[in-house]
Amino acid sequence: MMEFKRKALAIAVMVATSTLTACGGSSSSSDPDPVTPENKAPTAVTLTANTVEENAMGVEVGTLAATDADSGDTHTFTTDNASFVIDGTTLSLAADASFDFEKMASVDVDVTVTDNGGLSHTETLTINVTDLLDYYDFVSEFDAEKSSVSYSGQTARHALIAELKNYIGNGGLQSDVDNGELSSKEEIVAKLNSFYDRDENAWDGFAVTFTDAKQKFFSEISSYKSLKDKVAGNDASGQHALWNGESNEAGQYTGENIAFTGWSTWDDAPAHVPADGVIPQKTPHGLVQQFFSQIADNAMENPGGKRYIHGAEQIEANEIPVFVNYDGTDLNQLIQKFLLMAVTYSQATDDYLDENKGLATDNTGRDKGEKDYTKLEHQFDEGFGYFGAARNYLDYSDNEIAGKVKTEEDGRADWNGKHDTDGDGEIDLFSEFNFGASVNAAKRDRGSEVQTDFTKEAMDAFLAGRKLINDAAGTELTTEQMAELLEYRDAAVLTWEKAIAATVVHYINDLRGDLDKLKAGADDYSFTDLAKHFSEMKGFALGLQFNPYSKITDEQFVEINTLFKDAPVTELSEIDEYQSDLVKARDILQAALEFDADNVENW
Repeated sequence: MMEFKRKALAIAVMVATSTLTACGGSSSSSDPDPVTPENKAPTAVTLTANTVEENAMGVEVGTLAATDADSGDTHTFTTDNASFVIDGTTLSLAADASFDFEKMASVDVDVTVTDNGGLSHTETLTINVTDLLDYYDFVSEFDAEKSSVSYSGQTARHALIAELKNYIGNGGLQSDVDNGELSSKEEIVAKLNSFYDRDENAWDGFAVTFTDAKQKFFSEISSYKSLKDKVAGNDASGQHALWNGESNEAGQYTGENIAFTGWSTWDDAPAHVPADGVIPQKTPHGLVQQFFSQIADNAMENPGGKRYIHGAEQIEANEIPVFVNYDGTDLNQLIQKFLLMAVTYSQATDDYLDENKGLATDNTGRDKGEKDYTKLEHQFDEGFGYFGAARNYLDYSDNEIAGKVKTEEDGRADWNGKHDTDGDGEIDLFSEFNFGASVNAAKRDRGSEVQTDFTKEAMDAFLAGRKLINDAAGTELTTEQMAELLEYRDAAVLTWEKAIAATVVHYINDLRGDLDKLKAGADDYSFTDLAKHFSEMKGFALGLQFNPYSKITDEQFVEINTLFKDAPVTELSEIDEYQSDLVKARDILQAALEFDADNVENW
């Protein structure tokens, strides 16, 4: 009976409680109202990785995360830094943004995280920029505050070649003839030689005019330098061939066994007398002097008057400048291209980068006991200097190196062949200007149907070789290190040769196109274009013999230049055969350098 009462009481309590709950409870209840938790702002932003390689664009940096006391919150990440983009939780570089370690080793980016309640927190994240081997500068082993890189003489000779071309081709020579400042053949030849072999006493005050540069005078580039002194044959020590021929016991040239070949049309000249010590005529130096003499003859032909294509109507459309010969050769192009090969290419490949000469020098102590570099470092630098690349060559696009920027789509206008990298408002010829073969490499890369990368291949090899030497500075290279250095040398020189040989192919194609127009009597045929294209082709081709590591055999070299001849064939009945000869020469170059057939057709 008692058990029944307890159960009845329990049931009554349950019913009462249920009724109270359904009715919302009594106003006298002591239970508190539910409280919504307060939203708190995120307190930190973290990133899984914080490094990015210099010059990289559009790459992922890392994954973002937020520290938030409210574990159920969702988060949105944003940044106002245009160099970065955020996709969800992924932080990346913008597609067109990159950083240069030499300018900034790290960069700060503000990232804001906002939770689903609208509260936010902004954190500054530091992204470290990792240095790549992409800039030609190396710290001195002997003074950590100094650079060990030096090649001012090579820059000076590049500038001399550019200055000579500018004087001949951009009106300086013609103006001096027209105003009577130069009134004889002898004066004109002397003027041209003032660029090629300037009087040392006239070095100071010799203005740089071919470009607007930081260095206003040649004396600000280097102490006295001469092109003549370094042209193949004249700096004969250790060169792989006797470009000037044999010498007698007194050191005077005999005119015998001259190795220089590829040119067969020599002007009449007095017989060479060995005892007088004069350089023989049929040499690299002799060819330069012949070109100077021909320009002077042209200028004195009709001083102050006009010259016209031989046999053509004397109208403005048929005028030719003093540097264009009647036979279809452009002396300005021949001189410039030949000097780039007979000086810069010859000196680099057959001197400074030769394992029996430049690369055989000391790496243990200061050069000359006082320099901030070893002799070996300096020799390698001089080879690189003759290649002509700006120190940050790899930062340029091919269009920019080639000087082909005309629109925004082409590239950056202030990188068109040169760039004020250090931001001082001036172009430093030592480091911010692209000369010579470095430009030809980019021109061919941009014109390749099947991708080539002559620019990167050459620069990477020069950088790797120089770093090896710098890392070992203060000690002699081991046998293994020297073998590795020679591999880098071989890569640099081969790519250099490919860039020049590809340029010869390019002008073969241009010349064949000119001849097609001539045969067809096309309105857009240009005699001066034909002369220019032939002379660039021939000038570069003549210099291929100066590389002791060339993939082109001596026999192939002779055949190529025989097929080219010393002037273009313009007789209508003979053009087809000449065009076939040009293709034969092109085929030889393609086989020797293993060029892609599509590139050879379209360069």
